[in-house]
Amino acid sequence: MSVSRQLVLLLFLAVAGGLGYMMYQERPAATESADAGGQSGAPRPAAAVDVATAATRVLERSVEAVGTTRALQSVDIVPLTDGRLVELNITPGAAIDRGDVIARLDPGIEQATLAEAEATLAERTAALDRSTTLRQTNASTVSQATLDSLKAEVAAAEAAVQRARHNLQDRTISAPFSGVLGMRAVDLGARVETSMVLTTLDDLSEVEIEFRLPETVYGQIHIGQRIHAESAAFPGRTFSGSVAAIDSRIDSVSRSFRVHARLPNEDRVLPVGMFMRLDLALDDRHAVVVPEEAVMVEGGKTEIFVVVDGVAELRSIETGLRRAGIVEVLDGVADGDTVVSRGIQSVRDGGAVRIISRIPLPGHSTEIEVPGTADAPASPAAAANPEPAGTGSRT
Repeated sequence: MSVSRQLVLLLFLAVAGGLGYMMYQERPAATESADAGGQSGAPRPAAAVDVATAATRVLERSVEAVGTTRALQSVDIVPLTDGRLVELNITPGAAIDRGDVIARLDPGIEQATLAEAEATLAERTAALDRSTTLRQTNASTVSQATLDSLKAEVAAAEAAVQRARHNLQDRTISAPFSGVLGMRAVDLGARVETSMVLTTLDDLSEVEIEFRLPETVYGQIHIGQRIHAESAAFPGRTFSGSVAAIDSRIDSVSRSFRVHARLPNEDRVLPVGMFMRLDLALDDRHAVVVPEEAVMVEGGKTEIFVVVDGVAELRSIETGLRRAGIVEVLDGVADGDTVVSRGIQSVRDGGAVRIISRIPLPGHSTEIEVPGTADAPASPAAAANPEPAGTGSRT
């Protein structure tokens, strides 16, 4: 075979091998494409979901604030005079009534002073009586000037008696109002001065809370308006009260105004100085609400899946107020609509859904099972979430 024929044969074999390799490489891709096409044409299984029914409820619009409790009346108990304590009735936390004796100072000197003043008054009064009698029997015996002088001395003696009695009373320290005693700062027998605080007294039958609100709600606040307060010290307990005073001025820097509220405290569980979170009711309104977990926020849009004839319909909605576990829907959902509450991740717009259970809105204690789904797996219960609406997600 000539060299030229050998070259032609080698060239032919090279071309044939290249074409065969290319066909071999393209065959799996075509097979995968065909398989994928076959799969896309198959019907997608219905997504298993839990649903809830949108309902109309009365929602309370409110404004939140924080404040610190203080006593309705509060005073430092201090002695009015210097002296030594001979009686001390201070039990921290004890409730006392108005007029109860808290402490006494040694009254010895004041008692002696009062006795001396009373004796002087008796002497001056007797002298005036004798002179008055003599004057009536013999006008020339006692002059009018003498009588006037004796009357002045009696008046001075009476004033001295009143002063001595007042000083003696000051040796007894009594409760100016009913309340609860604070910590004891002195001991029996100690010498005290008028600048020393023996204890404190707080009227805790009610507590007062001062807080600030923005000027935007000034016209919506009025005396007697109801208020609810909570403290971390009493989880799950709500204290109710009312607005007692509203400031007539708005702060020009903070653009807020002061409000005083009072909370009944008959059991005296609220002390002075406790931090409280407040919720002030403004008004009530009827609103369509859905579970908070049914609301999704994606790309700046708020959406929800509504089930219509077994098919999921994705709707854009506008939300309003939020309360524990529920969200107000201003537009996009009507009362009675069925919304997907759980299992959102497997739902697609326009896709079929299979309802596993109907979940009542917060406020109900049990879930209502759809008949015929008793052996379907139940989805885990979702806890009430204090975060803003729109924490749901889908993929």
